[in-house]
Amino acid sequence: MFSDLSLLSLLIWLPIIGGFAVLATGADKNPGLAKLISLAVAILTFAASIPLYTSFDLTTANMQFEEKLSWIEAFSINYHLGVDGFSMPLILLTTFTTVLVVISGWQVIQTKVAQYMAAFLIMEGLMIGVFASLDSILFYVFWEAMLIPMFIIIGKWGGEKRVYATIKFFLYTFLGSVFMLIALIYMYNKAGSFSILDFHDLQLSMTEQIYIFLAFLIAFAVKVPMWPVHTWLPDAHVEAPTGGSVVLAAIMLKMGGYGFLRFSLPITPGASAELDWLIILLSLIAVVYIGFVALVQQDMKKLIAYSSISHMGFVTLGFFLAFSIHDNTGSMQGAIMGIEGGMIQMISHGFVSGALFLCIGVMYDRMHSRQIADYGGVANTMPWFAAFIVLFAMANAGLPGTSAFVGEFMVIMASVKANFWIAFLAATTLIIGAAYTLWMVKRVIFGEVKNDKVAKLKDLDKREFIVLGSLAFMVLLVGIWPNPLVEVMHVTVENLVEHIADPKI
Repeated sequence: MFSDLSLLSLLIWLPIIGGFAVLATGADKNPGLAKLISLAVAILTFAASIPLYTSFDLTTANMQFEEKLSWIEAFSINYHLGVDGFSMPLILLTTFTTVLVVISGWQVIQTKVAQYMAAFLIMEGLMIGVFASLDSILFYVFWEAMLIPMFIIIGKWGGEKRVYATIKFFLYTFLGSVFMLIALIYMYNKAGSFSILDFHDLQLSMTEQIYIFLAFLIAFAVKVPMWPVHTWLPDAHVEAPTGGSVVLAAIMLKMGGYGFLRFSLPITPGASAELDWLIILLSLIAVVYIGFVALVQQDMKKLIAYSSISHMGFVTLGFFLAFSIHDNTGSMQGAIMGIEGGMIQMISHGFVSGALFLCIGVMYDRMHSRQIADYGGVANTMPWFAAFIVLFAMANAGLPGTSAFVGEFMVIMASVKANFWIAFLAATTLIIGAAYTLWMVKRVIFGEVKNDKVAKLKDLDKREFIVLGSLAFMVLLVGIWPNPLVEVMHVTVENLVEHIADPKI
């Protein structure tokens, strides 16, 4: 079948080729045509990704939809693609989000429309390549290449300090990846190939594992980002256009979490168990300390950016709790719950944070301000918008019935099995998250109309309603019925937990 042979290649190269086709329409010569082609390519890519879910075999942890072609024979580098329960949901998140980003920029972007749309399409293909790659060099190429379109997006369509933010973003992420490349080359010399699956079977000494683990940690911690290498993210978010912030929060941050699942845990299980305390400590600092940092922000974008760091701390916490749970209770179920909770939190955060950045973009387009102090009483003039942002704010605070509650609840439950104090500190996010999110909503949305600019605001148009309505549907769907998402990753998580429970040293 076509879907079995080349579906992943289609998902990677369709948006990339489509992006270059959009560039061919010219900078501002045919903006309408550029938008139509971009939307068509984004929708086709999303439609083509649906068979990944509908045809996914829930009973096996093996890679599915595999493709393998020789690329650089001298170094055993292959064009090797495949997905499992970790990568498939993230690819669907990528294709879904890109459609919304294209629609959200339909009227907002007025200059160099073709380049803007093309950058997002090309970046979509590269990000799908990251999640689908089973050859580590192919993974590295996609991992680094996707920085280029995001660099351009922030640098061209960003705010006043976009140059500073762009350079900081690029240097942090690029330099962190150099350590990963060194680790990949070392493992190639041990395994004789660059296959990620071959790396999973390597028998490494504890010393080797620790050095490799630390190399991966630097690369993935920057991307998540974890404290203390998080400082590039608020700057990048504040200066990025709305679409850039959405992709950055919804997808690019997830690549760090995905890297831990694909590389760190299965390749260096011994070192992961030895250093799990470090990741748990850094994760709890992100959850608690960065939550308090978010509480004092006056810029809405910066507040949600710090919120993202705090919520991604839940992801890394859930992944590395597996070792503490196994050590303390011998229970695989708690470890499985922690990793599944982290995965659900990643998907949920993609919906919720993307939605909040889009909401901030809606207000910025009308008032050209992101300062909380400039708003007040928005619900009086934008009731539909107010309903959406309150829903997303509640989801960000972990309200039961929303997607964020599912992941956070599972991670907290797993934390209880590991250590009460870990669970206690993790659970404080339910209070801190509610504090900074709902306080922002209170000052911006409710109360009397604060000024004439707010009084003149117009409610959502059809385009904005479709975008926010789609995200609201997904937030509620995952929150009320998470089982379809849990099912696709369960066997893969079980396989990983069994692997790390018996590390080969």
